[in-house]
Formats: sequence, structure tokens, C-alpha cells
Amino acid sequence: MSKVDTQVRHVTKRGANLFAELGFAPDEARQYQKESEALIGQTLVLKEQLMEELASWIEAHQLKQAEAAEILHVTRPRVSDVVNKKTSKFTINTLVEMLARVGKPVRMVVG
Repeated sequence: MSKVDTQVRHVTKRGANLFAELGFAPDEARQYQKESEALIGQTLVLKEQLMEELASWIEAHQLKQAEAAEILHVTRPRVSDVVNKKTSKFTINTLVEMLARVGKPVRMVVG
């Protein structure tokens, strides 16, 4: 059996431009970084909107987190993560599925 190489050779520091570190020309790296930050921002806004819908639904139905978890088919800590808007713990797809389970299908509008 061969040994798998798991040695870490380089770690990109927080806030560094990953594209520059990958060897892209400075102007190109800045542009890619700017575009990627914009996309990440758009994703976060969308996740927050979906989480707000779920949190509002839970509140409107006066549900305890455990009750909501049962309806959403997730654990109580997952409901807590939604209510506290921990966006990094969810994909957009997961949030859309949770909303569909409570009768709030998501429709997309591209502007």
C-alpha cells in the first residue's frame, strides 16, 4: 500500500489574493479577485434572504426550534443556524429545499 502525501506546502493568508498567488499577472489577479468577491457577496445576500424567509415562517407559526426541525427534516441545531443566519453552513439548494418543505417554493427572477 502506498503512502498518501498529505504534507501542507503552502497556506494562503487570509485576505491575500489567491489569483496572484497562483501566478496570474497583477492586473488580471486583481480583476479575478474583484469578480470573485462580487459573486461571493451575491451568494451571501441570497442565502440571507432565504434564511430570513425561514426564520419569519418559524416565528409566524410560533414554533420552537425542535418543532421546526421536525417539519424541516433537519436537526434542531440546523434550525438554530438558520435563525442565526450562519450562511457558511448552508448551500442555497439546502435552503430552497427547506422552504419548499414548508410550502414556500422559491421562484427565481434574473434581473
